Amino acid sequence: MLVLQEPEGKSMTEAEQLASFVARVSFEDISGEAREQLKLRLLDAIGCAVGAAEGEPVRCIREQINDFGGRAQCTLIGGGKTAPDRAALYNSALVRYLDFNDSYLAKGETCHPSDNLGAVLAAAEYADCGGRDFLTALAVAYQVQCRLSDVAPVRSKGFDHTTQGSYALAAGISKALGLELEKTANAIAICGTAFNALRVTRTGALSHWKGLAYHNDAFCCTQAAFLAMRGITGPLEVFEGNKGFKDSIAGGFEMDWAGEDLERVRRTILKKSNAEIHSQAAIEGALELQALHGFRGEDIESVHIAIFDVAYHIIGGGEEGDKTLVHTKEQADHSLPYMVAVALLDGQVLPPQYAPERIKRDDVQALLRRVIVRPDDSCSKRFPDEHACKVTIHLKSGVTLAREKSDYEGFHTRPMGWDAVIRKFDQLSKPHTTAEWRNRCIEMVRRLDSVPVRHLCRLLAKTLNQTERLKS
Repeated sequence: MLVLQEPEGKSMTEAEQLASFVARVSFEDISGEAREQLKLRLLDAIGCAVGAAEGEPVRCIREQINDFGGRAQCTLIGGGKTAPDRAALYNSALVRYLDFNDSYLAKGETCHPSDNLGAVLAAAEYADCGGRDFLTALAVAYQVQCRLSDVAPVRSKGFDHTTQGSYALAAGISKALGLELEKTANAIAICGTAFNALRVTRTGALSHWKGLAYHNDAFCCTQAAFLAMRGITGPLEVFEGNKGFKDSIAGGFEMDWAGEDLERVRRTILKKSNAEIHSQAAIEGALELQALHGFRGEDIESVHIAIFDVAYHIIGGGEEGDKTLVHTKEQADHSLPYMVAVALLDGQVLPPQYAPERIKRDDVQALLRRVIVRPDDSCSKRFPDEHACKVTIHLKSGVTLAREKSDYEGFHTRPMGWDAVIRKFDQLSKPHTTAEWRNRCIEMVRRLDSVPVRHLCRLLAKTLNQTERLKS
């Protein structure tokens, strides 16, 4: 266990306690299993990023980077270099755009820890880190975000999960840069004070900002951490101070950073379907019924889903808005009725299911209105340890089919291994890469703890499907 020692005659603020944790942990503190899980999530996130290359918001960000410029210090996935903060923004947006990257479920909060990848990677490349140091910094960001989601959820108070992400980004970036305790504490203080986003990002009529809010934090927190590196100070009582995080947003909570490890990555989960995380078990259950009984989408009279309350409120039509009004990708991938309906019609939920022409077709628009979602107390009591739901499908023939679920492939009780993650990686990246590139990337991630991070960045710059570039 790590032991924090306060300077003689001085009581550390909570930001300094967190900074001491960040400064003291090392690669040796990560278990073998956690190292493997970090690498799996890294490969998964790279696949998501490469697969998002043609996303409309991603193109807009690239246009802005090209227009505004930036010193060529850090790699952009797909080619080119820019300043660290802009690389953090762009690469983070790539990881997130498809909404196919990893998740973490706490009782009152859901987050996507690989959202931290773009910023940590930019800082690691700037600092010319080895792979071990990069993986340690990424593990720090995962740990901080997940643990603050456990003890200090903010969704019910009207704030977005990017709020805890500001602390995670500051911690991970500072670790990658190798900042001393004092400067790390100031980075945490600045980021935690400055970047607190509203939950309206994910309620009502969803916009592009749903997939970009965290990456605005990546951009801003990268700037803030570099300012702290140069000596800018922040309010060190950001957690416990008058009008600080506890007083203004989260309420009281206790967090003993002296007793923390770097193992929380093992509780994060991967997505089998390209769909919001709380939908995964319901989609798997619906497709299992279809595989067992051979019915088609046009045979369905109605679908009833009993599910835990968090899923109901976020994607089922509860407190965050009507989910039967679906016209855009952002609305579709946060609508349980749409995702289950398109799964039953197409046999899958992958990026093609979010093409504008697919979303607008009459078959899915009609069926999604016959998908009824309701909260179930027994399922709610089992969350987040289980992903409990019951899917009942009524066919036009009068037959009723039902399936209960407690998890899905990718959940921490049924984790994806290398074979499953590689299949997903290949599927997402194949349109933009060669087989040679994909094989090199898989091998690079597997042995990342023994190579400099700049080697990974050089490879990520060459994702376009041009074999000659791989030989350069």
